Amino acid sequence: MSEPLHVKIQVDGGSRGNPGPAAAGVVITEAGSGIILHEAGYFLGRATNNVAEYSALIAGLRAAGRLKADQVEVLSDSELMVRQMNGQYRVRNAGLKPLHDEASELARRMGKFAIAHVSRSQNVKADRLVNMALNAKRNVEDAAD
Repeated sequence: MSEPLHVKIQVDGGSRGNPGPAAAGVVITEAGSGIILHEAGYFLGRATNNVAEYSALIAGLRAAGRLKADQVEVLSDSELMVRQMNGQYRVRNAGLKPLHDEASELARRMGKFAIAHVSRSQNVKADRLVNMALNAKRNVEDAAD
């Protein structure tokens, strides 16, 4: 059996206009060493900022699953999404409900899952990937510096 893998996932989503061209950014690091295991920006086409935030979370959780991570700590600057995922806020927007449901299901598959709100200044790498994907109008994978 392999060693347990504890990862930190920084996620960010953004749209230029709301809705408008949108992208999601994901950075996954090994929690202890800080080694980057995955980083990518995903071009989403036209979407709202909140859809982009959830899309980033879903992409991050899927990637963590592929890495066989069993302990996941997600960091996001979207207070709304974090509070919805933690059960503090209800998901009222019909367009976000299926995304919230999918993210919740992916989170349940992890051995341990936590999500926390961080300031934008603590989420610079994921934000950079959002902008790279928006500028390129395509996915940007393995975008390590």
